[in-house]
Amino acid sequence: MLGRPIAHSLSPVLHGAAYRALDLDWMFSAIDVGVDELGPLLDSRGPEWVGFACTMPLKRAVVEVAGTASDRARAVGAGNTLLHRPDGSWAADNTDVAGIVAALRECGVSAVGSVAVLGAGGTAQAAVVALAELGLTGCSVLVRDPARTGEVLEAASRAGVEVEVGALHRPEADLVISTLPPGAADSLAGQVAADALLDVVYAPWPTRLAAAVAAHGGVVVSGALMLLHQAAEQVELMTGRPAPVEAMRAALRAKVPGCGA
Repeated sequence: MLGRPIAHSLSPVLHGAAYRALDLDWMFSAIDVGVDELGPLLDSRGPEWVGFACTMPLKRAVVEVAGTASDRARAVGAGNTLLHRPDGSWAADNTDVAGIVAALRECGVSAVGSVAVLGAGGTAQAAVVALAELGLTGCSVLVRDPARTGEVLEAASRAGVEVEVGALHRPEADLVISTLPPGAADSLAGQVAADALLDVVYAPWPTRLAAAVAAHGGVVVSGALMLLHQAAEQVELMTGRPAPVEAMRAALRAKVPGCGA
């Protein structure tokens, strides 16, 4: 797992559980890496390295440094997975899209009318591509600074999703997807009356936003569930075998009780 900061990452928990369930003698650990260090690190790794999961601040750099990229990673303009190819090159992929789609579907959220995405970072880019995979053609993106929406707008354009940019205030939508960091959406908790919410935060859980939506009878999808399903997709890409999702879910719940996975 690559990123900075990285000590908090639960990916080693999920991947470790998967490899044990698959009876693979593989190791998965966290490595503190910044954007400028990513290329040299990849160049230094031999064929014994199967792949890397990547988090912030590397998600956009992943696509730039890789030799090739999947259709999803190109559509998003960001990646969270690097796979070592037989010729020694690296291929970028994005399993955040699959994680969002699978998490929503597991909770019965697959057909909605209006959608609001909070934030404009790499996960917001994945969210608009996920919406396209769910058959949606439009959404609003709510941000504090509209000048920082260029990359999410480009991702939406590539995915065929029309976006209306607005200020970060009361989101009026059937489904709200918050890609904001912990605490950043707290001020909206009393303003959201959506039918469903996906909050990418998983600790602390529930967030104030999630608790507010649940109190109004809305469906709440946790960031832990997205984390689980995106990691399962990574396991399948790295091993070529179906991911042991329930073993991974149990390991996540044991590590973070009440996380919503």
